[in-house]
Amino acid sequence: MTEQIYDKYLEGDNIIYIENEYLRLGANLALGGALTYLAEKGKENLINSADWGRQVQMSFYAPPVPFHPDGVQMAENWKFIGWNPIQSGDYYRNRSRVLDYRCENNEIYVKCIPMHWPLNNYPGECTFEVWYRLDGYCVNVTSRINNARPDTTQYPARHQEMPAVYTNGEWYKGVSYVGTEPFTDGELTELVTKDNGLGWPWLNFIATENWSALVDDNNYGLGVYIGVTNLSKIGFFGEKGWGGPKDSQTGYIAPLAAAILDHDIVYSYDYSLIVGDVSFIREVAKQKDKLVDRKKYSFEHDRNQFYYHNITDKGWRTGGCLEFDFKKASELKSPAVFIGKGECKKIRLDACFDGEISGEIIFNIYKGLDEKNCFVLEHKKLPFGIFGNGERKLFDLDISEIDDCFVGFSLRFASEGHLKLYSVELA
Repeated sequence: MTEQIYDKYLEGDNIIYIENEYLRLGANLALGGALTYLAEKGKENLINSADWGRQVQMSFYAPPVPFHPDGVQMAENWKFIGWNPIQSGDYYRNRSRVLDYRCENNEIYVKCIPMHWPLNNYPGECTFEVWYRLDGYCVNVTSRINNARPDTTQYPARHQEMPAVYTNGEWYKGVSYVGTEPFTDGELTELVTKDNGLGWPWLNFIATENWSALVDDNNYGLGVYIGVTNLSKIGFFGEKGWGGPKDSQTGYIAPLAAAILDHDIVYSYDYSLIVGDVSFIREVAKQKDKLVDRKKYSFEHDRNQFYYHNITDKGWRTGGCLEFDFKKASELKSPAVFIGKGECKKIRLDACFDGEISGEIIFNIYKGLDEKNCFVLEHKKLPFGIFGNGERKLFDLDISEIDDCFVGFSLRFASEGHLKLYSVELA
């Protein structure tokens, strides 16, 4: 149903709630439907809302940097961020506008016009949609941007927050598994504590079990699980261990994936919020992860998280395959997905091209954390060469000598040509 349109003049919050036996969840219609309330029944709200860049919300990024339309006031301290529509509102406290919502059958749906965070009252050239669904101690979420930029340039990929999650100060401790044997009950790492002085600036790390959490002194709090990427940020701003929804101190989690946001793209991602202690969060993530295949990528409908350097394709509506011209030093890049030691012996390309394609495969070898609890990657390269006759077929690239853990890879071309790529499989 379509109800009242909410605009920047609306005073205060307008939160709609759903609940089940375990959780109560609130989406704020005065802030584009961003989550401003999530709590286990009988316990405190986990979500921070000190400004309109907090909450649990969508936030998307693309060039140019800076993005400064003529005649629009821009916050100088945020000009580095570029094109950045967000769900709640802008830095100047202009609210996003809700177009539609539903609240029924244990689900909330909201559609809104977002605002560009660095700009004064400049709506996004897009709409956001979000679906929140309660499932036990989990909130399963689908987020979507429907882009409609007048600038039709295909800009390079940027990392997207999937989503941005901000907790209250009590939930300060950043925890995840960052080892090389996920879901084998290995020791967890406390990335951010009261004593290690870390958390701000945010830490970049590889969550090899695809989850991370912000918890309190008793290891209870909020976890975030996503299946399509292992790259994440976590941290804490301000004094750790106390504070409510309107206090400035806050914890932060954001899984990250690089994506090209075409001018007309429809781009969605799914994630889960998990409430509980760390062992419970980890077990729920383990069960969810059993359903995810991160070794085969089909390009039947879209880029499936792949992206490029120095390549422009035909657009996100792939028509069955990625199709593009490439030249020397162009790269096709995979998502930041963790592959364990010895798990893959070849990369199989389902492709169509004519002539020779040569170059090198670049692997991001995972070396764990540095002294500031940020990830360390080294690079290994393997040469490759394949020959096509203009027909679609399978091409196997031997990677058996890479006996290391790696977090994604890229194909760097040393020749020029035209490629149709239907799928990539790590086998």
